[in-house]
Amino acid sequence: MAEPTTFKAVPTADELAALDRDLRFHPVINPNPRMLTAAQVERFNREGYLRPFRVFDDREADELRAYFDRLLASVLAEGGNSYSISTAHAKYGRVYDVLTHPRIVALVKDLLGENVIAWGSHFFCKLPRDGKTVSWHQDASYWPLTPAHAVTVWLAIDDADRGNACMKFIPGSHHYGHLTYKMSEESESNILDQTVENAEGIGQPVYDELRSGECSLHSDLLLHGSEANASDRRRCGLTLRYCSADVAAGLGWYQKGIWVSGRAAPGTWENRPRPEQD
Repeated sequence: MAEPTTFKAVPTADELAALDRDLRFHPVINPNPRMLTAAQVERFNREGYLRPFRVFDDREADELRAYFDRLLASVLAEGGNSYSISTAHAKYGRVYDVLTHPRIVALVKDLLGENVIAWGSHFFCKLPRDGKTVSWHQDASYWPLTPAHAVTVWLAIDDADRGNACMKFIPGSHHYGHLTYKMSEESESNILDQTVENAEGIGQPVYDELRSGECSLHSDLLLHGSEANASDRRRCGLTLRYCSADVAAGLGWYQKGIWVSGRAAPGTWENRPRPEQD
């Protein structure tokens, strides 16, 4: 059985500001990628994202969607909401299996190296016409990690397109380092409490349209967000977070870790067991 967690699930802005974090983009140096091409590694360094990659075939994607349907129904019945299924690998064995899946880990290793920690899993599920946006932000703003050497895999549980509010990126925005943001209260219309204003002054958005079972990869410093889902279709994605094993974690976040490739230094990232509950 997994050990109980004592990490700070959602750090405050003050807690994060008190940490000495290196929030600069560190380009990938990998002359011999195995799953990606050299051109894809170069593009990731230049634009901050790669897409799309087929991870699961139609049958596997259908099974994963059916699993999420059951999980969401259970969470809603317990009083949660469609955005509240966070750090899911610490509780659900099926999510642990996706986070540690060899096809996904192989892609991530080409960007992070041989020693890789998987530490995050969060369903972002926009229900039909739920009216919620995800404001322009950088993942690294929310994480007590240093240096900024993490990658998010966004796995489509449902088909995601502009019609049902797929994610969007500002290519190249990761080169600006940690951008100034405005704090705001979470509201009925905005899921997050940070907004990077004038993001589109940096560049034109690219929409991350994916079919169910496909994924994209993006840098922890890339500006991204999504619009409100005004359609009659659900849009669910599972975000999977990885970092190189030499990344230091504050506020107890070492406890989130799973060694998906190589090893971590003693006394740093833990290696969580698979939860018994699926």
